Amino acid sequence: MTVEEIKAAYSMRDIVARYGFQPNRRGFISCPFHQGDRQASLKIYDRDFHCHACGANGDIFDFVERMENVSFKEVFQTLGGAYEKPTFSSKLAIYQSQKRRDMLRKERERLDRKKELNNMLIGIYRAYMDRSEPFSDIWCDCCNALQYQLYIHTELNETEARW
Repeated sequence: MTVEEIKAAYSMRDIVARYGFQPNRRGFISCPFHQGDRQASLKIYDRDFHCHACGANGDIFDFVERMENVSFKEVFQTLGGAYEKPTFSSKLAIYQSQKRRDMLRKERERLDRKKELNNMLIGIYRAYMDRSEPFSDIWCDCCNALQYQLYIHTELNETEARW
């Protein structure tokens, strides 16, 4: 059973009855967590408790932990919970798959930025070629740079196609 299933199965009144306490008409018992209680000061609610004298409060697990002086794990198992420790291999697989997704996302973002820059450079080189005298030094340099950027553009598209 899970924690929520245990809480649904046991009420706070069931738990205090295990230890021999009987709440009065208003739902109070003498607090077992402090001494010198002349009047009942621990209020029992449906799912939890609260002591108005010492401030102790909590749910069914907290009550049993304090009464038995044991850990939560022991209380959980005592009340019928099944504790299963996750295996290292499953944690490792989850970590590796998440790391791979993050790596792929970052690679995709990097490729998108590269394509955006490439498209911007292609536009710039074309604009310079349109304004320059054909076969001038500037025009030839822009033509060579444009050819290189078109080559990169093709490679980027092939890389994207593999995704």
